[in-house]
Amino acid sequence: MKASLSAQPVRVGLLRRLVAEGLGSLFLLAAVVGSGIMAERLADGNDALALLANTFATSAMLIILILAFGPLSGAHFNPAVSLVMGLRRELPWQDFLAYVLVQCIGALAGVMLAHVMFELPLVSPSLHNRSGIAQMVSEAVATFGLVGVILSCATHRKDAIPYAVAAYIGSAYWFTASTSFANPAVTLARVFTDTFSGIRLIDAPGFMLAQIVGALAATLLFGWLYPKPLQ
Repeated sequence: MKASLSAQPVRVGLLRRLVAEGLGSLFLLAAVVGSGIMAERLADGNDALALLANTFATSAMLIILILAFGPLSGAHFNPAVSLVMGLRRELPWQDFLAYVLVQCIGALAGVMLAHVMFELPLVSPSLHNRSGIAQMVSEAVATFGLVGVILSCATHRKDAIPYAVAAYIGSAYWFTASTSFANPAVTLARVFTDTFSGIRLIDAPGFMLAQIVGALAATLLFGWLYPKPLQ
């Protein structure tokens, strides 16, 4: 899952951008996992109600985080989005690995924070089965759509990106079989929570591969639909 403003802001030092990416990833996962735990406890076995609550909390947090950190780092919070921005020369390649590293660290820290807040073990390897071709296709579709929303809005309605991304992810929670992770860092972090939002370690590589494929496909198609203006 996740989120981004498109063009890389200028005159912001790398350290500040990395802190923004790390904090954003932390709060995103705290919202995803924490709301999943709360929803599961309060829904009394009603998975649809739990998913609805999880969807609302995640979508709301995405709007907040993109608005808060977009002017600093671009608000990627997602290695797939950072890859796309690197390919489009909107994120310097020398910064790409640092972005991915802090996104993953921040996401894992967010899982741990959620566990602490709900009095769970700091990490608990997930047993949640998310295997099968339907799950992989769902993740490719979810990430394709996410990148498409970002690239299309970035060309004509950049101010709408926070709301469009949140609305898309909220929708994709329900129309994809995988509930729309759409983010390799989120996928990795959710391996370490055996709660409503978790995913087994064995299933995570397939999710990540599908996410990258979806992101690259969207880069090609939406880059053609909405070509960057000549500088």
